[in-house]
Amino acid sequence: MLRKIDHIAIAVKSLDESLTFFRDRLGLSVEKIVEVPSEGVRVAFLPIGDTEIELLEPLAPDSPVAKFIEKKGPGLHHVAFDVADVAGELERLAGQGVSTLDARPRKGAVADVGFVHPRASGGVLVELSQRKKP
Repeated sequence: MLRKIDHIAIAVKSLDESLTFFRDRLGLSVEKIVEVPSEGVRVAFLPIGDTEIELLEPLAPDSPVAKFIEKKGPGLHHVAFDVADVAGELERLAGQGVSTLDARPRKGAVADVGFVHPRASGGVLVELSQRKKP
């Protein structure tokens, strides 16, 4: 069951350039910036209310986010929903014939995650996110 929007992820060519807008113009604070080598990205976390904006900068030209930017340009990459049990949600959706990119959860920057294929959701990549306990 979806509980809330966890974050909205935006693919960017440069965190530094993008932060000029999101931080300096809009006034959002940067909570942290981390590299996620397994996904080939550097991520800036900008909290707003009870959700976040995540800016995704590719670490290499062959990373998934770099390929996304090459194909579609910078912009909305995915919407993530907070769930209590990402493995259960992936199984439930697959049981309903929903196409997923992950059969089992994988480790994200701050959560266990699983992705629903964009063809199942009208062209939007959907992430299911189960935050790790502090």
